[in-house]
Amino acid sequence: MYLLLIRIRFTRSQRKPALAITLAHLSDVHLGPLPHGSAWRNFALKRPIGWLSWSLNRHKIHDPGIAKAIMQDIKATSPDHVAFTGDLVNVAAHEEFVRAKYWLEDFGAPEWISFVPGNHDAYVPVSWQPGLGQFAPYMLGDMAIAAAPTAADANAGFPYVRLRRNVAIIGLSSAVPQPITKAAGYLGTRQLQALSKLLPDLKARGYYRTVMVHHPPLPGLAIGRKALKDAMSLQEILVREGAELVLHGHNHHQMLNFVERPSGKIPVIGVPSASSNGTRNHEIAAWNLYEINRIQGNWVTQVFVRSWDQKAGTFVAKQHFILPS
Repeated sequence: MYLLLIRIRFTRSQRKPALAITLAHLSDVHLGPLPHGSAWRNFALKRPIGWLSWSLNRHKIHDPGIAKAIMQDIKATSPDHVAFTGDLVNVAAHEEFVRAKYWLEDFGAPEWISFVPGNHDAYVPVSWQPGLGQFAPYMLGDMAIAAAPTAADANAGFPYVRLRRNVAIIGLSSAVPQPITKAAGYLGTRQLQALSKLLPDLKARGYYRTVMVHHPPLPGLAIGRKALKDAMSLQEILVREGAELVLHGHNHHQMLNFVERPSGKIPVIGVPSASSNGTRNHEIAAWNLYEINRIQGNWVTQVFVRSWDQKAGTFVAKQHFILPS
């Protein structure tokens, strides 16, 4: 078994060899509460429906206090970088983006946090500047790959790549506005073609390749109306070109799956909602810390899971395992 229960909190000196790099992963903050009247300004039909869902149900699950606590816990742990796989807002109201921008700035510098948007960040069509443009510094790459985002195509800036020592973080956007009853995602041909060129190039340059995307990236990991529509195409690229780690959110569950390749396995990992209080059969909030090291020419990745402890009112060490490669 890969899972080993641990009951201590690792200090930086205990858990991190000198040559290792650490990467935190959180997702689906769903920052609340909704700003007063925001669902009705800049009207789009899906927003009031989302507001009703929040008012009747979701506000009982997503606790802004837990969202603040997860931020504080990650900052206290001091990883080298943070991977945030989307859904910072709820109904993509203009006021939500402004408030979420301040939340991100309080969390940390753009150079320290890499963000990719989720379906709630593209809940309805919103032009770049009042919408995802508020998070732009957290989605800028170190390599010139994609075109600049525009009002017509907010995903034009993806994929982006950030190079942090020997780790390459590749940000994909699956966030596209959907009909009222759907929460699906789509990458599109341009992003997939770019990814298929990036992966072998980064491998040849010796990087540990970490792919970030909001929606579960493999077929069958989400129900149809919530699934990544071109997951099969993404899986084919991963099988052909390889990667060392794929991170996602969306399902609000701790998930561990693998892409099987002739040369080994690619771990595909999802995390619960970063603000979930665990009520109504929802998995309680958690975040993962990945410790990445190169040992005798092979990548070794340890995973430390930290979960919200309702009684203690803090995040605690829950699991520790080493990923197969």
